[in-house]
Amino acid sequence: MPPRLTDRAALARNRARADVLFLQAASADDVHERLIEVNRTFTAPAVVTGFPEAWTDWMPSAKIVGDSETLDLEEGAHDLIIHALSLHWADDPIGQLVQCRHALKPDGLLIATLFAGQTLHELRSVLAEAEVAQTGGLSPRILPMGEVRDLGGLLQRAGLALPVADMMPLTVTYDTPIHLMRDLRAMGEGNAMNQRQRTPTSRKVFAQAMSRYVDTFAMDDGRIPATFEIATLTGWAPDDSQQKPLRPGSAMSRLSDALGTDELPLDRSDD
Repeated sequence: MPPRLTDRAALARNRARADVLFLQAASADDVHERLIEVNRTFTAPAVVTGFPEAWTDWMPSAKIVGDSETLDLEEGAHDLIIHALSLHWADDPIGQLVQCRHALKPDGLLIATLFAGQTLHELRSVLAEAEVAQTGGLSPRILPMGEVRDLGGLLQRAGLALPVADMMPLTVTYDTPIHLMRDLRAMGEGNAMNQRQRTPTSRKVFAQAMSRYVDTFAMDDGRIPATFEIATLTGWAPDDSQQKPLRPGSAMSRLSDALGTDELPLDRSDD
């Protein structure tokens, strides 16, 4: 069993209070544009999400399921599954992707989005600096964020074909760090880590962190930036109709012929 990262009860409480869903909307818009580029009609879609209200209107024909540890998806039932901006809270992200793959029909498409990369790096750094300065230690406050090169590997480990991973950076600005903290709570993205500190953060730590945020990151107009990076993972359920990579040494023509150049032997006289 993977280590317990998320307190699911706390996450559910946070999400129940959420009413600021502009990043969910931005993710939905990005997925919509990707589906237009795919240029295929999907007749049996499903959306895995902790925020059904953000996705129901956008894809009313989809089956909406929660991002619980065991997904309510029937094997081989869907030609499209969107795992919508919640995979970062999964204790077992590969397990989530494997479940999605099993629920796809052959040549079905999975699109998974999650916060990753440099998301909230400004807040992470100032909270860590302030806590170390005031207490001499650190407590878990913000989820660890995967890098795109590592996230792409999750698709392959889950058995998906033609894997692609990319990152969409977004910068949101606020009047003060307090406004950012309020927005995070209103997004349902507050601290729900299982190993989080259960007592309130001391006023000294919080005040020092907020001051460091302004001193380090404030822009010319006095507003402070908050970085969000949404990773998008795209993969297909394996099917015989899909293109296969050639075996090494199986090329039928020379690169020099394609480029219209002469191929010269390698000079190893200096070896």
